[in-house]
Amino acid sequence: MGSVTLEPFYGAAARSMSQSWHNFIFGAADPWGTVSVDKLPGALWVQSLSLRLFGFHLWAIVLPQVVEGVLTVLVLYRAVRRVAGAGAGLIAATVMAISPVTVLLNRGNISDSLLILMLALAADATTRAIIDNRPRSLLMAGVWVGLAFQAKMTQAWLILPALYLAYVIAAPATGFLRRSGHIVLSGLIVLVVSLSYMTAVSAVPAHDRPFVDGSCDNSIYSQVFLYNGLARLNVGLDESGCSKPSGFLQHNAKLGESTGLGTFGIGKGPGRLLTGPFGRDDAWLLIPTVVSALGLFVSRRRRPRTDPIRAATILWTSWLVLTFAFFSAGKYLNSYYLAALIPAFAALCGMGAALAWQHRQSNVTRSVVAVTVAASTAYALVLLPDDVGIRIPIFASTLVVAALAVAILAASLGRRHASVWTVTVGLGLSAIALLISSAWATTTVLVTGEGPFDTPYQPASVTFLSQTVPTHDRSDWPELNRLADSFPRHQAVEVWETSGIAGYYILATGREFLPVGGFTGTVPVPTVAQFVRYVKEHRVEHATVAVQPLSGNPVMLWITHHCVKLTDSQASFVDNDTTFQRYLCSPADAIGSS
Repeated sequence: MGSVTLEPFYGAAARSMSQSWHNFIFGAADPWGTVSVDKLPGALWVQSLSLRLFGFHLWAIVLPQVVEGVLTVLVLYRAVRRVAGAGAGLIAATVMAISPVTVLLNRGNISDSLLILMLALAADATTRAIIDNRPRSLLMAGVWVGLAFQAKMTQAWLILPALYLAYVIAAPATGFLRRSGHIVLSGLIVLVVSLSYMTAVSAVPAHDRPFVDGSCDNSIYSQVFLYNGLARLNVGLDESGCSKPSGFLQHNAKLGESTGLGTFGIGKGPGRLLTGPFGRDDAWLLIPTVVSALGLFVSRRRRPRTDPIRAATILWTSWLVLTFAFFSAGKYLNSYYLAALIPAFAALCGMGAALAWQHRQSNVTRSVVAVTVAASTAYALVLLPDDVGIRIPIFASTLVVAALAVAILAASLGRRHASVWTVTVGLGLSAIALLISSAWATTTVLVTGEGPFDTPYQPASVTFLSQTVPTHDRSDWPELNRLADSFPRHQAVEVWETSGIAGYYILATGREFLPVGGFTGTVPVPTVAQFVRYVKEHRVEHATVAVQPLSGNPVMLWITHHCVKLTDSQASFVDNDTTFQRYLCSPADAIGSS
C-alpha cells in the first residue's frame, strides 16, 4: 500500500470529515470547515467512516473503493445472469474484473467506484422489474440513481434514458401509459433522492456551514449544476467565474500538459476514446462488444415485446452509447472516468458469448466469431504502443492464441455437424484471445503499481511523475507532522492558495493548512475581512504565496502588501516553474485593514 496513488484533495477532505460530524455532514475540505469539497460528498462519507473505524491509514481510504469494485462485479454478474444465464454472468464479471481502467480506478480514492456500483444496482433493479413484472423494482432503481447522484452528481442521471427506454418497451405491464406512469414515479424518486442533500444543506444558514466550493454565491446548486455540470461541457463557463482556475494553477496545468502528465491536453471528439491513452483504458473489447450488440438485436428481432434479453440489450447498448457520447463531448476527461463504460462492455460481451455458445453449431456463428477475433486482435495490437518493454511477449501470446482460435474455427466450417471438441476448443480459445489484451494491460498496471490517474503502457517518465514523486513525498510526512505539532491546535500551520495544494498537507498531518480560494483559487473564501480577523486572533501567522506568476486572489495580495516577507534560506523556492514566497503575518499587520 506504500505505492498507492491518492488524490490529496479528496484524501484531505476524507480526513477532515472524519474529525467531526459537522465536517462529515457538510463535506468539509479542511479541519476548520472553512470550505467544502467541490463536489457532493457521498463517496467521501464512506471513506471518512472507514477512517473513523480503522484510524488514519492510506489503506483505510482505499478500502471502500476496493469493496465497491468487488461488489460491482457481483452485481453485474447477477444482472446478466437474470437474462442470459450463469455462463453469461461469469463472462461479464470476468470482463469487468480484468479491465485495466476499473482496476486502476479501484486502487485509489475516487468517487467513480461508488457511482458505478450504484448504477449497476439500478440496472439490475430495472432488469428485475422487467423480468418479474415488479414495478416497485423500477422505483428502487430510482433510489439507486439518486444515491449515485450523491457520488458523482449529474453523471448519475446519464443512464436514466437507458433504464426507462428498456422498461417502457419491454415491461409486462399492459398499456404504454401505465408503463409511462411507472417511469414518472421512478423519475420523481430520482429527483427527490438526488436533491435531498442539496436542499438540506441550502436550508442551513451560511454561517453554520462551510462555504460551498465551486460556487461564487455559496450555493450548492451552483456547485452541482454550473461548476460540475454545464462548465464541464464548456457551457455556462462565463456564468460560473469561480470555475476558472487562478493564474498559477493554469500555469501548472499547461506545464503538466507539456510534460505529458495527465490527459487534459487530449481534445474533444469520439476518436479520443478509441486511440491513445483513453483507448488503452477502455477499447480492448470494443469490437466484440459492438458485434455482440448487433448479434443480440438480430437474433431477438422477432421475439415478443417483453423479451428480457432484447430488453437487456437495449439497456446496456443505450448505457454505452449515452456514456460514450457524453465523454466524447466533455471539455476534458480524467482517465478513470472511462470506467463508467465498462459495465456496458462487460454485459454485452457476456450476453454475446452466451448467444454464440447457444448457436455454436451454426457456420455463421463460428464465422462471425473468427472474424471478430481477428479484427479485435488487430485493433488491440494497434492500441499497443511501440515503446512497450514487453511488446514481443504481448505480441507473440496475443497472435498465437488468436491464430489458433481462428484456425480451429475455420477448420470446423463447412461441416454439417462439427465435433463438440472442435467447437468447444475453438470458442474457448476465442474467448481467451479476446480477453488476453485486456488481461495484459491489467497485469502491467498491477506490476507497476499504477493508480486512477495513470493509463496502461504509459511512458516511464509519466509513471515516475505520478508514482515515484508522490511516494517520495510521503517520506516528508514525519517532518510535516513534527512541524504541525509545534503549532497550537487553534492555529493554522500555514496558509496556501487553493485547497488542492493545502490538501496535500492536510492529508499528511490532519491539521489546518488554511486553503484560500477553494480548489480553483478563485472562490471568495475566506474573504479579506475574514482573513484579517484570523490574523488579529492569532489563528493565522505563516503564509506561502505564489509570486511568479503572481496570484490574483485578494487574500494573497493582502498578504504580500501587509505581512512581513521572510528572508531565510527556505523562505523563497521554486516548484514547477512557480516561485513561492513565505510571509509572517502578525496582529499589528492587520490594524486598520479590512
